[in-house]
Amino acid sequence: MARTSVLSTRVLLTSAAIGVATGLLGGIAGWVTPVVLLAVPILYGIVLGSHVLPGIIAQEVIRLPWVALLSHVFAALVASAMAPQWALRFIGTALLFGGIQELVAALTRYRVWDAWRFFISAIVIGILVAVVVAFAADLASLPTWAQVIYLVVSVLGPVAWTALGLGIGVALRRAGVARR
Repeated sequence: MARTSVLSTRVLLTSAAIGVATGLLGGIAGWVTPVVLLAVPILYGIVLGSHVLPGIIAQEVIRLPWVALLSHVFAALVASAMAPQWALRFIGTALLFGGIQELVAALTRYRVWDAWRFFISAIVIGILVAVVVAFAADLASLPTWAQVIYLVVSVLGPVAWTALGLGIGVALRRAGVARR
């Protein structure tokens, strides 16, 4: 008797499409990163936060285990093709962010898809982003007011991108992308 796979062709293709679309944004973020770090480093959390999109959209649309991680990996591969100098960082970020999103979903046994669950993963990722950003931009060299703004933006960047991703995911579900 054949066993039905959770990762059906439809799930794989939908995850790949989400990964490609968000990977294009990730590639652009890769090219914008050095400019932002040099010109307005306090906004880097917004750029880095954009990398939450693949998993958020995939989980909102498909609502199955592993789709966040899978979409993140597809996105990282596309972004790496666009900005190869960041390839290892894209892959590391995909595994970290996708892993966090999968872990939060697993804690609810993949049964809770309310917005609050997505925002929990966004806040966890935002805190990690704040730590990374502090090292990437030499936070200690900035005035205190800039350090505070920097940390707030770093935490809120993934939260804002999560809200956008949920909106996109809801629209895709309404359009019938998630039909079983």
